[in-house]
Amino acid sequence: MKNKEKIIMTIILIILLIAIITISILKEKKGDLKIYFFNAGKADSVLISKNNKYIMIDTGEESLSNEILGYFKKNNITKLDYLIITHFDKDHVGSASVIIDNIEIGEVLQSNVPKESVYYTNYINSLNNKNITPKTVEGNYEIKLDNLKITVNGPESIYDKNKSNNSSLIVSIINGNNSFLFMGDSENKRIKDFLSINQNTYDFIKIPYHGNYLKRLDSLIKEITPKYGVLTCSEKEGCEEETLKILDNNNVKYYLTKNGSITIYSDGKNITVKQ
Repeated sequence: MKNKEKIIMTIILIILLIAIITISILKEKKGDLKIYFFNAGKADSVLISKNNKYIMIDTGEESLSNEILGYFKKNNITKLDYLIITHFDKDHVGSASVIIDNIEIGEVLQSNVPKESVYYTNYINSLNNKNITPKTVEGNYEIKLDNLKITVNGPESIYDKNKSNNSSLIVSIINGNNSFLFMGDSENKRIKDFLSINQNTYDFIKIPYHGNYLKRLDSLIKEITPKYGVLTCSEKEGCEEETLKILDNNNVKYYLTKNGSITIYSDGKNITVKQ
């Protein structure tokens, strides 16, 4: 009986030890890069942080604004060092005006193709009210956040086809030996032009255009060889099977925001994804 009790206690201790180790692995360590994907449906909103410095890439639709502000309040975030609007579709700029109205903003980076809408108008009005002049990015623009190497790439001309999506800013982030690529809603021509100048591989990619099938996606994945990917989609508007097949065939472990928010940690050597 005593031996049985010892065995049970040993099993319990092993389970507790595994739980403690797992929690310690998943918990953000001071100095880690943290990338948080809001569960924004078929829309983009990503918060990137390191050592209390913050970048937001896109803001989702207007309906996401309360969730974003609530997250800021919960995590004592009072300033965005950079707000990057990859392009001006409502599922990327929708909450921008509310965020600008309610939090300090360092610098705003934007696409070179305005798109008239109430969301764009609200965004411009909020910038004017704060006396913020956004920078329109064409070509490569380097920004600094802690010790991260960050490059924002904007198209140097306006595309004839799918001009809003193809105007997407593309953001690359290097943290030590870990690298991340955010493609906005880039479509085939923008992807082709990016590949013509790209010289890097990446550990992670935010898949372009919400998982809609793009004929250039396979070339992109084969060139940058990511281990991880995130697709921003919803239950109602999911990802196309052809897209998921490309990722499977290239051994990319992918996560869908329709299944909940996603948090990525990088210590410069290792990447951990939690959903």
